Amino acid sequence: MSLEVAVAAALFVGVLAYALFGGADFGSGFFDLTAGGARRGAELRTLIDHSIGPVWEVNHVWLIYCLVVWWTGFPESFAAVMTTLIVPLLLALLGIVLRGASFAFRKYSATLSQARTFGVVFATSSIITPFFLGTVAGAIASGRVPADGYGDRWSSWLNPTSVFGGIIAVGTCAFLAGVFLCADAVRGGKPALASALRVRTLGVGLATGLVVFIALIPIEIDAPTLADGLERQAAPLIICSFLAGVATLWLLWKSRFALARLPALIAVATVISGWGVGQYPWLLVDEVRLADAGGAEATLQALLVAVAIAGIVVVPPLALLFRLTQTERWSR
Repeated sequence: MSLEVAVAAALFVGVLAYALFGGADFGSGFFDLTAGGARRGAELRTLIDHSIGPVWEVNHVWLIYCLVVWWTGFPESFAAVMTTLIVPLLLALLGIVLRGASFAFRKYSATLSQARTFGVVFATSSIITPFFLGTVAGAIASGRVPADGYGDRWSSWLNPTSVFGGIIAVGTCAFLAGVFLCADAVRGGKPALASALRVRTLGVGLATGLVVFIALIPIEIDAPTLADGLERQAAPLIICSFLAGVATLWLLWKSRFALARLPALIAVATVISGWGVGQYPWLLVDEVRLADAGGAEATLQALLVAVAIAGIVVVPPLALLFRLTQTERWSR
């Protein structure tokens, strides 16, 4: 394995972690936004606050990790993406900031109207952030980021592949959040809330799965290199994602919420991995190959050492935190 591939693999691990853990976090905003009025939605919003309270900022560790690895390991492609996709990236950053601030301020609101306002900002920013991050992924995968950067500021991310990428990102986040919230509601002794969430999560899962497969049609025309990769080397991952998604829906239908979490994570992880494997060996599709995008050899070597140290220092406490939040005692 070359140094470039090793660093790219380390980078993609961070992308997967952010998509899974951050995705389940962001997806709670969809259920918060559609929970209903202050009285009807109070129980669900309390559950959301309790579920994501300990982890809502921790998940951004993965975003910081990805940015650092990317600009250090592949600086020219990082600059090309930043100068081309500055609009959706700034909007995603705005969403992250507004989401964090409103989530904190809602807890200390002096009046109901203030709590409603901060709640709407929290929920809306939770949806727009994954959407714009999804458009960035679509822009890269459809070959709209020139190697030298400064591509078209608007058409680079306002196109069929990017829009479908944004919608799929929002759908997968909401689906993951729904599965985990169902399990949290059961552990918290709220079976009626879990039952209501189950129906909505099934709807979100079916709609998202449908969008994923409908998206293959415009991608075939709009992003032929990615489409070719999805039909070839990434095909097993796409099939695995489909089977895991069906298993998740079946377990939700049977109200086996704790078991449903595993295939839900597999379904999302494999669809994200399918995108990465599908566009290999390109880092910027049709512009820069992964093998040609790496920085200096010494930098890549030092970066891998830093990644290993970060894994030893950061991963165990994160694993303990997530383990604690999924226990019976924490849910009550």
